[in-house]
Amino acid sequence: MALTGDIYKLMSTEDMLQGHAELCIHAYGFVKSMALKCAMELGIPGAIHSNGGGATLGELATRIALPRSRLPRLRRLMRVLTVSSVFSIHYQQPDSADGGAAVYGLTRASRLLVGDETSPGLSHLVSLMLDPNLAAPFSGMSSWFLDERPRSFFEMHHGEDIWGVAARDVALSRAVGDGMDCDSRFVMEVLLREGPGREVFNGVGSLVDVGGGTGAVAMGIAAAFPNVECSVLDLPQVIAEAPADGDVRFVAGDMFEYIPPADAVLLKSVMHDWRDDECVKILRKCKEAIPSRDVGGKVIIINMVVGSGTSQDNNRKEEAQVLYDLFLMVIEGGEREEHEWEKIFLEAGFSGYKIIPLLGIRSIIEVYP
Repeated sequence: MALTGDIYKLMSTEDMLQGHAELCIHAYGFVKSMALKCAMELGIPGAIHSNGGGATLGELATRIALPRSRLPRLRRLMRVLTVSSVFSIHYQQPDSADGGAAVYGLTRASRLLVGDETSPGLSHLVSLMLDPNLAAPFSGMSSWFLDERPRSFFEMHHGEDIWGVAARDVALSRAVGDGMDCDSRFVMEVLLREGPGREVFNGVGSLVDVGGGTGAVAMGIAAAFPNVECSVLDLPQVIAEAPADGDVRFVAGDMFEYIPPADAVLLKSVMHDWRDDECVKILRKCKEAIPSRDVGGKVIIINMVVGSGTSQDNNRKEEAQVLYDLFLMVIEGGEREEHEWEKIFLEAGFSGYKIIPLLGIRSIIEVYP
């Protein structure tokens, strides 16, 4: 009796075994995510940094107060995270004090998870991405595809949308706020460094950050460009948590109803939360708020343009873009390709746009009235 079906007869032995390995990597992808979550919660990136940038298992265990009985399991956790390039590894000389022990270090990815007195790095953002409230609905994605009701699979899983859950769940509300805040700080750190990113604000005398939360982006712009009058528009409950003083003016309101006048309107990570028709409504309100193109009026969008800034030689950026797009689908959000952006710009009555791929997987899009 044949032990396999006809499908296997069409494959070479090498392809069968390689395919099996690839399926294992895909199927166990969640294990890598949970390993990263565990490392952050244990404080491993900060422990390595505090130990001079490198630490043995014993040094890590001491710094994170790990029971010695867990040391063999910690080695297995770190093995996954070094193979995944979250951490680096090298071995001491055999005649050293630790007898050739493995020393773990930070990579460019895990270095972003190290916080200090002024910033938590990107740890809050990654924690938000891995929050159980957002991860759990993905287990029902196939059921959602077969369900014609107009709801997200977050809503199908939880019984209400993310904002309804966050209104009752203080921890989720804080996770969303902290995640968006540290992401804003990261973007501004890159954008305001010397280079073409700063040129986006040339000639801008006033700017309103729509959906700008408690003002992390606007405050960064105001500090870098003291001549720019910066304000933030957000919902009343958000503005209630904003700083009471400083160089940024906070306005409570609804972007679908009114946007304060300014030379430029900034929309950072806003548009991917809304359907095309809703984005058109937002952009029309933006157009009402800014002057004509010939005197410098523009909308500045910071979002992904799927496929922009990627290349065949390095598809890691595109992989990150499409994964994030699918992640947003949990709340019925989504990223857009250039032709999709162009469609909503034209429908909203704008005359042109320029994509500036300066922010890694994200781009700056200048949209002109």
